[in-house]
Amino acid sequence: MLVQLRHTPTDIVLPFVQFGAVVLALSTGEGPGAAAGLGVLLVTGLVGWKRALRHARLIADTPTSRIASAAQGYTELRGRGQPIGGTPVLSPVNGLPVLWYRVLVEERQRDGKWKRESLDESHASFLLEDASGPCVVDPEGADLMIRRCDIVHRDNMRYTQWSLIRHDRLYVLGDFATLGSVNTDFDLSAQVRELLASWKADQPGLLARFDLDGNGQIDIREWELARAQARREVRRLQAEALAAPELHVIRRPADKRLFLISDRDPEQIGRNYRWQAGFHACVFLGAAAAGAWFVQIGVI
Repeated sequence: MLVQLRHTPTDIVLPFVQFGAVVLALSTGEGPGAAAGLGVLLVTGLVGWKRALRHARLIADTPTSRIASAAQGYTELRGRGQPIGGTPVLSPVNGLPVLWYRVLVEERQRDGKWKRESLDESHASFLLEDASGPCVVDPEGADLMIRRCDIVHRDNMRYTQWSLIRHDRLYVLGDFATLGSVNTDFDLSAQVRELLASWKADQPGLLARFDLDGNGQIDIREWELARAQARREVRRLQAEALAAPELHVIRRPADKRLFLISDRDPEQIGRNYRWQAGFHACVFLGAAAAGAWFVQIGVI
């Protein structure tokens, strides 16, 4: 089963920095180069250990709350995913309805290797529902650990899509807030762009709705009509989502604590972070031992 995790920059950078530090230490063999490489391993090992352990503890120590009775602030929620207003995002790969997608586009080169061409990700909000009610999930800035992965080949292109769909069991850890009135966290322009992109991915449907002169193409006038319709639909969906007296939202914490959305079991996610913590601890201890040995033999 393929898994996609949108890591934070630190999670991406640390392994590459550690690999580079090992190469530097081994290639120089002695002197300032070896000392610099070991120093980098010590720092990144310590940072990576503390970071992964902190994430594992947040998952283990934050109790699951019911949406209707959740306290304001950092909260863990579990439930099933639903589109806002019953209208899901459409996948740009196959046009099927999804709650969230991430698509990696690669092109096959003459040597048979795949070259990355683009990486696209949806940012539209969706709902998490439990037995007590719904909560809007704003995925902006989240780490997304997703199991569902589909690969489509077209000519010499490969499309790899990770996605969430309606009724998926979801685990969300983030900042929970209850809003009493329409105020904001919805970006009208961004959601209009998302909706237009989903329409463009379904060319037959787009032509059926907006090709008024029947020439098989969407001209500037017809595209402006499509944009106006998209704005109306987004406003309608937002109005429906915000019509309730109270609107529950879970989003990225302002204090930069872990914001996680996943269709995986949180215990498994916690184990993964503990494994990461163990790896970085080994890097730190190995670098410390190597440094002590190099000092003893006079290499540094």
